[in-house]
Parts: sequence; C-alpha cells; structure tokens
Amino acid sequence: MKDHVSDIISQEVAVTLAGLFRERVRRSPDAIAYRYFDDASKSWKDTSWAEMAAWVARWQHALLSEGLQPGDRIAMLLHNCREWVMVEQAALGLGLVVVPLYPNDRADNIAYIVQNAEVRLLVIEGAEHWRTLSDVSPEIKAQLQGLLRIVSLQSMADVQELRVKAVMEWLPAGGELLVRDAAPNVLATIVYTSGTTGRPKGVMLSHHNILSNVAACVEGFPAYPDDLFLSFLPLCHTFERTVGYYSPMMCGATVAYARGIPLLAEDLLTLRPTAIVSVPRIFERVYGKIKAQLELKSPLARKLFNLAVDVGWSRFQYLQGRGPDRFAHLLWPVLNKLVASKVMARLGGRVRLAVCGGAPLSMPIAKVFLGFGLPLTLGYGLTETSPVIAANRLNDNDPTGVGAPLQSIQVRIGNDDELLTKSSSVMLGYWGNPEATAKIIDADGWLHTGDKARIDNDHIYITGRIKDIIVMANGEKVPPADMEMAIAMDPLFDQVLVIGEGRPYLAALAVLNAEQWSAFAGTLGVNPELLQDKRACNVVLKRLSVQLNSFHAYAQVRRIALCVEPWTVENGLLTPTLKVRRNLVMTRYSDLVEKLYEGH
Repeated sequence: MKDHVSDIISQEVAVTLAGLFRERVRRSPDAIAYRYFDDASKSWKDTSWAEMAAWVARWQHALLSEGLQPGDRIAMLLHNCREWVMVEQAALGLGLVVVPLYPNDRADNIAYIVQNAEVRLLVIEGAEHWRTLSDVSPEIKAQLQGLLRIVSLQSMADVQELRVKAVMEWLPAGGELLVRDAAPNVLATIVYTSGTTGRPKGVMLSHHNILSNVAACVEGFPAYPDDLFLSFLPLCHTFERTVGYYSPMMCGATVAYARGIPLLAEDLLTLRPTAIVSVPRIFERVYGKIKAQLELKSPLARKLFNLAVDVGWSRFQYLQGRGPDRFAHLLWPVLNKLVASKVMARLGGRVRLAVCGGAPLSMPIAKVFLGFGLPLTLGYGLTETSPVIAANRLNDNDPTGVGAPLQSIQVRIGNDDELLTKSSSVMLGYWGNPEATAKIIDADGWLHTGDKARIDNDHIYITGRIKDIIVMANGEKVPPADMEMAIAMDPLFDQVLVIGEGRPYLAALAVLNAEQWSAFAGTLGVNPELLQDKRACNVVLKRLSVQLNSFHAYAQVRRIALCVEPWTVENGLLTPTLKVRRNLVMTRYSDLVEKLYEGH
C-alpha cells in the first residue's frame, strides 16, 4: 500500500466545528470536498471546499436576514446531501444551534421536537416533506406555529403558506463567509434520541464535545486527503455525523453521498470508496445476497465458499496473534482469487477501513468479512458521548468485543457490572430535562451507559443491558417496555413482548384476552383457534399499531405472533413481582420468533 500524506487539523487549531470548516477551506480550497449524483445530468459531480464555502456564505446571509441570533435553534429535515453540510456550517458559523431531524419521521414526532427545542427555522427537501407537515391535525399544526420560516430545497410554487420559501428565491447572490468567535463549550447541536417515556430526549452536545471525539477517532483511525468516504447512514445520527462527516473534514478526505440504500450496491461499484461507515444491517444485506446466490450454485461452489470462510477466519486469527499458523493457510492465495476477492469487489475493491457500530454484528457475518480481508472494525458509543467510546484497532481486532477506549476516554465498571464513562465527549445534558440528566450523569461526572460489560486487557465486552433497550440491526434504539405498556392499553392484549434485538425490524409476541379475541375474531370471520392465520395476524397488527402512534417511525411493529396461553409465575414466564422474563419467553416461543423473521 502506498504511503499516505496526512493533513490533519488539530482540535486546538479548529476550536469549534465552524473553525474546523474554515481551516479546511483555507488549507484545501481546490480539493474535492463532496461528490454527489446530479439527477439532471445523470452523472456524478464534484464540489470543492472553496465552492462549499461560497454556498455556506450565501446560506449565512440568508439566515441573518431572518433576524436569527446566536443560540437560536434551526432544524433540518434532509436526507444526506451537500446541503446538509451547507446549512449546518452556515448555522454553526453564526453561533446558531442545529437540530437534525430524521428525514422519514412522522409529523407528530417532528412537531414535538420543533416545539420542544423552540426551533425558529426549518429546512426541508420539498413537497413530500411539506405534505407531511401540512396534512396534520390542529394539535400538531399548533406545535409548528413557532416556526418563523420554512425553507425548501425544491420549488414550492404551488404552496400559499407565507412562511415557506424555496431556497433559490431565498438565498442572496453572494456574501463573505462568517465565523463568529465562540467558546468551544458553547452548545452546537441538540440531537433527539429515544427516551424511556416514548418521547425522544434532546442530547445537548457542545463544539468541544464533538471535536474532542472527532480528534480521538482520527488519532486511532486516521484518514487522508486521497480517501473517499461513502455516506449512506443518516446524518441526523451522531455516528455518521462524527465519523463520516467531521472526521473526513478534519483529515481533508472526500465524502460521496450515496443515492440511497436501494442503489448502494451500484454506488459501491461505481465510486469504489476507501472508507465506509456502516451499521450491521448493511453487511447483513450483502451476506444475505451471497447466501441466496450460493443456494443456486453447485454443492462444490458452496463447499469452496465455506472452506474460504474457515481458512480466511483462521488466517485472520493467526495474523491477530490469537491462533496458530496452519498448513491450510497456504490455500489462501487460491481461495482469495476464487472467492474472497469477488466478495470484496462488491464493496468496490479498495476499502481500507470499514467502521461498524450502532448494534452488535453477528459472528458468522463478522467471520466472513474479516476472514475475506475486509479491514472491519467494530465500535461502541452513545449519542450522549458524541458518540464513540471504544473501537477495535485494526492490529488488535477482536470482533467479540467493541475494542479499547479511544484516547482520553475513561471507562470503568460500576454497580451491576454497568459500563461507566467519563470524557470531554460526554454531553452537556438533556435539553430542558435536568432530572433525566442527573439520572445518567452522576455527581462525579461519570455517565452511566445502561450497558453491562466486562473489561479484559483494556478491551470492552458488552454482556447485556441494565435496562431493556432493543438495538436493531440498523442501530436504532427503542425502549420495548414503553411500547409494551402502550399496546397493553388496548383490552385485546393481555400481555405483549416487543422483540427485535439485532434484527432488521420490530416484531411482537402477544397474549390475547380470550373473550376479546373471540369477539374480535367473530367480526373477522376467522376461527379464533387459528391464531397464526395470516389475515387474523394482519388485522391484529394493524390494531396494535394504533397504540404506537406517539413513537418514532422506526419504533413500529411489523409482524406479530399470537397466543392465548398467559405468561404466569407458575409457568416460569413471570417473576414474583410479575415482570416478564424476556429471555425465557423468547426461548419458549423460539419457533414462532424465527418465523417472524423468515426471509430477512
């Protein structure tokens, strides 16, 4: 591998996130900052740092024309794109606070956040988002009344709402880039994350919180000006924002914006990135396609693939110093040519760093990609820690754990084996919620992660959770207890268990009230004893979903399995205090659980 030339901007030079952008523009004005697909020409286009600075300046002067003052909040309801960076950097340079929104969220959640954060200006993509926000109940519409301006990236000629402006009519022709001096500990962003009440909590992160985490990431995993990151995880998530946006900026690397998950496979082949920031679900998709294609091939081809996995994994263990050198390793050049290199080619063929976080990656999948030579590192963190706490270094890579803490990040094991952390990356607190802040950050400054863990040889191994929080395959975290309580408000459901740990979507096991179910089944014209009848399950699922209207769009149940036998203390499925023994219920109904995820 050729030597790389570093151009890392130190945290001391940057001071703030806006200072980081300004310094990158100064150092690399003509270098490619972002690559994007232009729908008009049906081709990939590049934008330099100098061009980005000119756009940011225009956004800044438009924001100033709205009378916004330092500390005011603006929100973004955008998919990943150059404009996401333009808007944020314009706002940060003026001392404004950025509130990122999930681009596919429901109107009631968006309205709640807008009202809770007292957002004054909202940037949307276009007509689809406007329909989401305008076709709502009077209660939701009232929550949006605090918005002074809604700016759309697309034309809004048919919209009569005076607050709504299309960006090209709103932006001035030009202007100078502004970066107001700000203290590093000033609030930069409020990131809303799922809380225990079903409503999200606003995580307050300062410039210093984020920059210190970016610097720690870069120290352990440096990028270079000749690197190309492929961005496809939502920028509203702190993982993508820190690792896939600020880190490349600190190092001078280029970021390309994928056209979306459905076209990701094609974009990987076209763009051939050197760095990927991902959640396990992406690797699960690739793995699933490989397995499906193998089923269509000969038994010999399947045996060859399995041999490549076994030898590749054994070789990886040996290179990591955790296993012996085996005679079978001599087969690797052939197996690599016939099998592994073809799998790596699907990722573009030149990835030198793949960072995976947000949820655990199953070992069978980890063995394939690590064994086939992908430089894959698993990490761990929380939105509340900006977010990365730990990650496996490529030369000390144990995928059964989440690696060692990043530089200057302290960790220790507290009561109940809970992992605690303390660092300059720990949030300022929850917006307007000092009680919740006090619950997660103790008097000595240690943040309580809620995860059980052990630490061996400086490596962290997550062993469970103090509180039941489901982490899905895409990294989204949902509180099942709150969802279960909401569902149980419907008398049809006596008991319910929401599941989905490490899975692509949420499902539920439900104990139906016998009388309610008999009556409901009668209205459907189905035999109440046919609990897994597809039509019955679909109708019950639709009824269940009504109870989850106040939850995030990703916190929705997509499949359900029905039963009428109650979970009791006597049959071992409830504790003496009448709490559901989740693991025992999952074991008892393991066949039903697997059927809920067939085909995924």
